[in-house]
Amino acid sequence: MIDLELVRKDPARVEANLTRRKNPVYLDLFREVRQRDEAWRAALRTSDELRRRRNDLSHQIAEARRRGESADAVEGEAKRIPEALRAAEAQEAELLHARDVVLRRVPNLMDESVPFGTDDADNVVVATWGDPRTDNAGLRAHAEVLEALGLAEFDRARRASGAGFYYLRGGAVLLDLALQRFALDLLVERGFTPISPPYMLRRAPYEGVTDLADFENVMYKIDAEDLYLIATSEHPLGALYLGEILDEERLPLRLAGVSPCFRKEIGGHGVDQKGVFRVHQFQKVEQFVFCDPDQSAALHEELRANAEEVFRRLKVPYRVVNVCTGDLGTVAAKKYDIEAWFPRQQAYREVVSCSNCTDYQARRLGIRLGKAGKPGKRVPHTLNSTAVATSRALAVLVEQYQQPDGTVTVPDALRPYLGGRTQLTADPSRV
Repeated sequence: MIDLELVRKDPARVEANLTRRKNPVYLDLFREVRQRDEAWRAALRTSDELRRRRNDLSHQIAEARRRGESADAVEGEAKRIPEALRAAEAQEAELLHARDVVLRRVPNLMDESVPFGTDDADNVVVATWGDPRTDNAGLRAHAEVLEALGLAEFDRARRASGAGFYYLRGGAVLLDLALQRFALDLLVERGFTPISPPYMLRRAPYEGVTDLADFENVMYKIDAEDLYLIATSEHPLGALYLGEILDEERLPLRLAGVSPCFRKEIGGHGVDQKGVFRVHQFQKVEQFVFCDPDQSAALHEELRANAEEVFRRLKVPYRVVNVCTGDLGTVAAKKYDIEAWFPRQQAYREVVSCSNCTDYQARRLGIRLGKAGKPGKRVPHTLNSTAVATSRALAVLVEQYQQPDGTVTVPDALRPYLGGRTQLTADPSRV
């Protein structure tokens, strides 16, 4: 959530930033936060005044008794204060909770470099790489290729689990694992620590890393349990240091999450409704960083460069877009998307999301910075970026590398992870 002190000291700056989102709901929330904060502070003053009065009366009673005088004049008032204080403290707590509920719904303040726009059509291209193939003659959908080779089962998965699920077989499984290890090795070379996180997260920490009002509709909730299946390893990685004080001298902390991801959304439109591009379950290697606030802008570019390197080594053409105000979401202050070129579709489609969340998540999670046991008041910044989501990478590789004979060439960068294998061919075990 945004810094409450900024709300109090520079409300004009906050309101101007929120105005750029062109969503009046956010301005209404911000104004409601200010009103609720004023009400809470008034209740706090009432509680403090009652405590001061209680102390004054205690001193007066003690002084009267020391002098052997009657304290009847003040004892009656003193007896009434505890009940009044309990009522005031209850109101104070209620107002504080009500304020913080609304404060959590106010989106992060956007970086000044975020372009203005209303939807993804207004995202600004900031970089391109590779030569996109402009002839799609003879190219088949990735799902069709995988099924023809016996490397994926979509209809059987639908019968077993429903739409949006899939079986991978044979070489496709090995390629999926190769993508994970390839991306992980690249990150380890660059100072990241591999993390295998929990695949479920409680509601409280989940509310720390994202706005559940926006995200809960795409998440899987475990019945009768305070647990959600993770939608991305970003979320449990963000909660790793929940409520802790990080030693600022050890920053930045670079983490590489490896996990399955579970999401309800699959999308109902598009050229490839069957396949692995948008599904309920997929594997992902995720970059996550805790850092000093002064480091986050540079680290955002570092995470983007790492993700770009993954697709450069795979030799997949792509472009990078600076996501506009209307497409940004509530948590990130700035976000890049990397969109790979799908030659059969003759379109760029998102394969990487790379966000600088500044202090928004860490503040919600109660994470602070300090030095050798001396806690400070500063809040770290957090950043996250896909390194590779293997289902989407698999889809674009099949489009990019399919051959006229129906096989799929394995990119050079992945061959060491497949024992030198150069082609995906038909799975002889298919039935």
